[in-house]
Amino acid sequence: MNRRTFTLAALSSAVAPAALQAQQFEITRTEAEWRAMLTDAQYRVMRDEGTERAGSSPLDKNYADGTYYCRGCDLALYPSATKYDSGTGWPSFYDSLPGSIGTKPDRKLFRVRTEVHCRRCGSHLGHIFDDGPQPTGKRHCLNGVSLVFRA
Repeated sequence: MNRRTFTLAALSSAVAPAALQAQQFEITRTEAEWRAMLTDAQYRVMRDEGTERAGSSPLDKNYADGTYYCRGCDLALYPSATKYDSGTGWPSFYDSLPGSIGTKPDRKLFRVRTEVHCRRCGSHLGHIFDDGPQPTGKRHCLNGVSLVFRA
């Protein structure tokens, strides 16, 4: 293997995971398209996997009947029937609609958490923890800026 072949192989292996991840979603947009449709706060959370400040989302205290949709692609994600007050300051649910979300390991904070995203566009929603109510025992702790509620 010569230096050029080695360099190309190294570069392609570094780029390939990002390219493959982008292809796994039905809906893809360029960075410019995402920035045009989202506020800075929404972009930071949904595309850069940030977190909104606890207690900042009006959706945390919303208990009306309806459905929560992905702000990025309008996919129905969570029914209001699975929403509960976790006391964390973020909208929390014990289950999602079937086939609506995807997960992956998140190793950013010196421990492994389960990151949750929209399965159709890949927008970051929040994290899933094992301290929720029955029947699932899960807490889907979500960023309100990633969601749109419709009654």
